[in-house]
Amino acid sequence: MTLLSRLYGVRPTLRHRVGVRRDVEIPAADGVRLLATHYYPMGQRRPPLVLLRSPYGRGSALDRIPKLLAERGYQVLYQSLRGTAGSGGRFDGFVIDPADADGTLSWLRAQPWFGGELATWGASYLGYAQWELAARDVPEWKVALIQDAPSEFARTFMYPGGVFALGNALGWVQLVDTMFTGGHSLIRQFLAVPGADRRLRRATHTLPVTDADRVLTGRRVPWFQEWIAHGPDEAYWQRMNHRANTGRMPPVVHLQGGWYDLFLPGMLEDHARLLAAGRRVRLLIGPWGHGKGLYTRAGMRDTLATLDAALLGRDGPTGTRVFVTGADQWRDLPEWPPAHQPTPWYPYAGGGLGRDPADRGAPPSRYRYDPADPTPTIGGTTVGMSAGPADNRALEARADVLTFTGPPLAADVEAIGPVRVRLYARSTTAHADYVARLCEVDGRGRSRNLCDGALRVGPDSEADGVRVLDIELWPLAHRFRAGNRIRLQISSGAHPRYGRDPSHSAAIDHEIFHDPDHRSAVWLPLIEGSS
Repeated sequence: MTLLSRLYGVRPTLRHRVGVRRDVEIPAADGVRLLATHYYPMGQRRPPLVLLRSPYGRGSALDRIPKLLAERGYQVLYQSLRGTAGSGGRFDGFVIDPADADGTLSWLRAQPWFGGELATWGASYLGYAQWELAARDVPEWKVALIQDAPSEFARTFMYPGGVFALGNALGWVQLVDTMFTGGHSLIRQFLAVPGADRRLRRATHTLPVTDADRVLTGRRVPWFQEWIAHGPDEAYWQRMNHRANTGRMPPVVHLQGGWYDLFLPGMLEDHARLLAAGRRVRLLIGPWGHGKGLYTRAGMRDTLATLDAALLGRDGPTGTRVFVTGADQWRDLPEWPPAHQPTPWYPYAGGGLGRDPADRGAPPSRYRYDPADPTPTIGGTTVGMSAGPADNRALEARADVLTFTGPPLAADVEAIGPVRVRLYARSTTAHADYVARLCEVDGRGRSRNLCDGALRVGPDSEADGVRVLDIELWPLAHRFRAGNRIRLQISSGAHPRYGRDPSHSAAIDHEIFHDPDHRSAVWLPLIEGSS
């Protein structure tokens, strides 16, 4: 473990020998047997405990984190949720049975080695499980360390903008299926990698979508079928909505996210709610995709410093710290979002983008979207190695993608905060999807994505058929370099990141208006001093 501590730059002053108890049985409140691994620093009497609750198995790469923590003087209880890695009961996707936490807490309080101080840790599902833990009062809970996990599931993962997140949903189905069928063995998971991308690609193109899980895994996945059967506003999703638990979160919460993480907008909403509830919140946002920040020096150091401050009384980081892309530097902010000026940039007929509204009489821009050849996605907030910035030139060369590009910037322009797009649009169908993406174009013509967002709309328009659409894009902290250009993309698909609208199969014609009576625009959060 000394090697791992050196890798992260977090070597402890005193390195403890680590003891391990495997396959510890913990009874859930309903009698189901849950399994856990207990790590502890040898020679320490009742040190603080870090709890991790996971569906992803034990004995995997995540075991490095518990050992690193135990080496630093913490106990770690790494538990498998029901239906996973030997724990009894049935796994049900993102529905976590409350009996798991109820039984675990009762059992933990009865253990002679538990000293009465508790922290929780984890990324993605392990972070989401922390929000579920707050469904009950836990007075021993001192700090929650959450990476890439919001308290609410439907809007933040499954239906952002009302559009089903097909690629990310099936990607997670494939991940879980590979783990479960391989007995959580790393070797078996590694052997399953060849052909995985091909199977996922075939599944994402399967119609109807109800057959996609069978194409991917060879069988029906009950919770995937539930996801596609229920729209984002249905009561079904309340079982996966833990926002009401905010007031029972511990006194200190560390939130870590990435600019290219699918959960970032939801996590920032949680940040605001936690502050309003009187919690002390450390917010760290880096240049990462989903789950990547935890395994960086910046992410690990910041998280461990918060843990040590909460449980050992040491000085720890406070406030907000973000990585400004383009400038390639970390920035400490007094708040999120920082003071900024929402500034519109207007698209023009012919593909221009500027600070002045278009002239009267400007014709609309037009494109045709064909669900038989859906507009693909490149980079962005996808799950997996392809997340992040990418060269968008091949995407922008398609006839079903509009681009609006500003002139070369005379000076650096810095934008930190929320980004939104308003479109005045008309289509030949009552239902339609719209995708907006913000890019920066360098001097060689490379167009790299910064953030995007999607919106699914139904029958709702003015007498002339023009809809007014407000699309919330992912937030950003970015410096546009002098000489580069700002670009706005508009399309009606980002497949397979977003699934095709099942209500139509024929091609759809779209118009985007940008005359003085229909001022489509993208609003950038300019920081004082930006031109």
